[in-house]
Amino acid sequence: MAAERTVGSAQAALLLFGSCLPVLGAVLIAPVLPRMQAHFAETPGVAVLVPVALTLPALVIALLAPLAGVLADRVGRRPLLLASMLLYSLCGVLPLWLDSLGLIVASRAGIGLAEAGIMTCCTTLMGDYFDGQRRERLFALQMVVTSLSAALFMGVGGALGESDWRTPFALYAVGLLCLPLMAMWLWEPRACAIAPEATVRSRFPWAALAPLYLLTGLAGISLFIVPVQAGYVLQLLHVDAPGQVGLAMGANQLGVLAGALAFRLLARLPASWLLALGFATAGTGGGLMALANSHALVVLAVLVNGLGVGLLLPTLITRVMQQVGFEQRGRATGGFTAAIFAGEFISPLLVLALTAGVAAQLPHALLLVALGQLVLAPACLLLMRRARAAAMAGAR
Repeated sequence: MAAERTVGSAQAALLLFGSCLPVLGAVLIAPVLPRMQAHFAETPGVAVLVPVALTLPALVIALLAPLAGVLADRVGRRPLLLASMLLYSLCGVLPLWLDSLGLIVASRAGIGLAEAGIMTCCTTLMGDYFDGQRRERLFALQMVVTSLSAALFMGVGGALGESDWRTPFALYAVGLLCLPLMAMWLWEPRACAIAPEATVRSRFPWAALAPLYLLTGLAGISLFIVPVQAGYVLQLLHVDAPGQVGLAMGANQLGVLAGALAFRLLARLPASWLLALGFATAGTGGGLMALANSHALVVLAVLVNGLGVGLLLPTLITRVMQQVGFEQRGRATGGFTAAIFAGEFISPLLVLALTAGVAAQLPHALLLVALGQLVLAPACLLLMRRARAAAMAGAR
């Protein structure tokens, strides 16, 4: 019986590992895109289809994570997670044999569908299995491990792609290795066996969650500004050595790690203040990056930016979980996941629109984004006040 089982480090480790798999989908093939494009040079539309192969999973997650959340509540978290893990590996390894760019892009859409289920179910099960400070610590740790895995997977993808651009796709088979462990050590939770705050609600609390989803989408945009744009900023400064670019990326991930750890120390503060602090810090770092005139200043800027971003997402998911009970937790998590990945997909498009395709305008565009983040800091106080009022009205 689920009620008689004890949750521990094995369940936490599996759910954290599962949370890293969508990151694997986002960054693993980034280093081999040029070789992939050269291989399909004769394919019509290759200049569009190859970048789409990288970004399509994020768009699919943004569109389908809410549906995954509904299925998690109605069908169950565990069955959906296991099915998603199987689909993840099957679609992930297909490009090892496919020689049609169109079919490879289609397989990437399948990856996005699987990742929507994996991310939603893993985060939902964290909320089901854990409560209170243990839950908050796990959400902070989720941000830490996904940030570290992004840097690791980028390096692994580059190393595996040295011999053949197809080789990195073999790493998606890790889902098949993890599948039996999840089947053995994870169980379907029941409302009677989980945290006491999981009460039955008659209506989904849209009024309380809408401001949180909006802020999550904006945090998602912030999360992907540095990984996508920092290399181009350094190019404008005539810094193109891979080691120096890697140092900047690593500094950003270190900042995200420190921000997530800081959440554990600051978790007792009101969420509105934590969000304001996160956006203010991210905006300060983004502004420094836009104005930087040396590699050292860019490294400092992306470190500060990462601190803010690392504080935002654990704060937001913790607050989302506080608004719903067991029977609505999947839907709430699906909305949160969709908002993050919508932000990921929009982030480069927003910067592209602000630069109008002119590379020299990138610092100006990043400065506008940073100013927007700084404006969001005080706006968080108002939005969270309204969310609190909506939550209290719903409780009554």
